[in-house]
Amino acid sequence: MTDPLPLACALLRCASVTPEDAGAQAVLDAALAGLGFTVTRLRYGRTENLFARIGSRPPHVCFAGHTDVVPAGPGWRHDPFAAVVEDGALYGRGACDMKGAIAAFVAASARHLAAGPPRGSISLLITGDEEGPATDGTIRVLEWMQARGQLPDCCIVGEPTSQATLGDTIKIGRRGSLNAVLTLRGVQGHVAYPHRAHNPIPPLLAVLHELSSLALDQGTDRFEPSCLQVTSVDVGNPAANVIPGMAQARLNIRFNDRHSGASLAQLLRDRVARHAPGAELEIAVSGEAFLTPPAFGGQLAASVARVVGRMPQLDTGGGTSDARFVARYCPVAEFGLVGTTMHRADECVQVAELTLLADIYAAMLQDLLP
Repeated sequence: MTDPLPLACALLRCASVTPEDAGAQAVLDAALAGLGFTVTRLRYGRTENLFARIGSRPPHVCFAGHTDVVPAGPGWRHDPFAAVVEDGALYGRGACDMKGAIAAFVAASARHLAAGPPRGSISLLITGDEEGPATDGTIRVLEWMQARGQLPDCCIVGEPTSQATLGDTIKIGRRGSLNAVLTLRGVQGHVAYPHRAHNPIPPLLAVLHELSSLALDQGTDRFEPSCLQVTSVDVGNPAANVIPGMAQARLNIRFNDRHSGASLAQLLRDRVARHAPGAELEIAVSGEAFLTPPAFGGQLAASVARVVGRMPQLDTGGGTSDARFVARYCPVAEFGLVGTTMHRADECVQVAELTLLADIYAAMLQDLLP
């Protein structure tokens, strides 16, 4: 179990496209039970989740990740669920996002346990719902852990954070994400008789112009500026001589820690009310911005540097991940493989990098559980 390749291959052979598990978590269950972990399987809705822990004392270090993958799609040279090794690379959907990292979690834990019981505790929180709606996965397992006194002191999420070479980047935070749907209703009519209609497009354009012109902030030392983007404008009008009765727009805000989802929601409501008091505004916040405490991020960076010989960049860019849920409970950072092939045809990882990732996770355990 100290070699991550066999487990990575076994996981890749499970076609666990969200929301299907296809036996992936049973494979992981058997591997962890063989190392002495107490494994609990947790199913919410159609989602299979797993929590495994060895040790009962603090400090408690948790590895978090997901066994679900996106659909394979066309254009593969190899069967995406055959786990083919060719010219030193392991091919398969999920190889770098993120079944490879899960195998490295287990290999690192096996190496740590080979020296004897851990001085604290090691756990794994693995969901099958990260690539999907993320409603019945990590967020539910964390609630279960909290209710049973199983929350960790810190967490490492194995997302593929490295940019060009393994070990060059650790994610120490993420921006928040807000989605909004703005709907204006008018009165449909003939374009030749505008006085008999009410066109919702002009006030919608006025709202969108103001929102698109907003400078939400100038960024911070750790985060780039918050950004509002209009992603869709639609009136559903197939005719050239009809004033539409409805106009709708969708927008997204990726925001740093100068804002909260609630503060931005209120900003949107205020700006919309200026131009379209009767507009309908639906808002959903999928995650708040968070930043890892400097001490934890620095400790992980030192572990990486000890193995690869250079300090990683500490970054907060990119989209969202399940780390946004973990951040509500404990310090969390993300570190994993080079992500250049994730979600692409012929997704792959170099076998040497998979082994090196296990080395780095083992170094992290050594430093976090001295």
